[in-house]
Amino acid sequence: MNPVGDQVEREHEANRLDSIAADSWYARGANTATVLYSARVFERFWRGRRCLEMGPAEGVMTTILARAFPELCVVEGAAAFCADIERRFPGVEVVNALFEDFEPADRFDTIVLGHVLEHVENPVDILSRAGRWLAEGGRICAAVPNARSVHRQAAVMMGLLADEHALNDTDRHHGHRRVFDPESLRDAVRNAGLRVHHLGGYWLKPLSNSQIEATWTDSMLEAFMELGERYPDIAAEIYVIAEASR
Repeated sequence: MNPVGDQVEREHEANRLDSIAADSWYARGANTATVLYSARVFERFWRGRRCLEMGPAEGVMTTILARAFPELCVVEGAAAFCADIERRFPGVEVVNALFEDFEPADRFDTIVLGHVLEHVENPVDILSRAGRWLAEGGRICAAVPNARSVHRQAAVMMGLLADEHALNDTDRHHGHRRVFDPESLRDAVRNAGLRVHHLGGYWLKPLSNSQIEATWTDSMLEAFMELGERYPDIAAEIYVIAEASR
């Protein structure tokens, strides 16, 4: 144990998150549509009245969760995001902390990690912590980008990516540390001591966001979001619904 070293790492991570928040893209264009669609998928599975959202960023998902749950707590490492969410959602409990430092007083019926696990140093540890915060019968809903997405496979063929799991410029801008595939996402859940209730995908994405935003209509976005549910292995986003192994 090295308390000084741990503190330095915590400060470094908080600074990293603040830097990412200064130019975040999750509330822009196709990214917003992706987050909103993931909420529509998650609501099929979430339960109870008390919810924890981990890593809300600009609060796109928070808007829906605040309407769906009488009690909502969000934990976010970037101070700027926390200040904005506190201003926009006065009834939501906002905690500015790294996940590793968060210690909730109560348990939650639903825990949402929308585009979180690709960012953190140790996704198995974060999932394990979330599992301990679940109430009896509670569920974790987590979504991440998929390495096997059609657009990533095409990028490999064009020589733009070394392999499907390599980080591209957008990944680096978002602060991603990895790109999951269905097997690695399932393994992370199981290694955290949780049970996979459901694994799926959405958003069949053939092109880059900038190309899509330049020409696509809302109805096209909607159709390709739904198509990803039919072909989850090659969808741009994959998700898992997890439960405690009790």
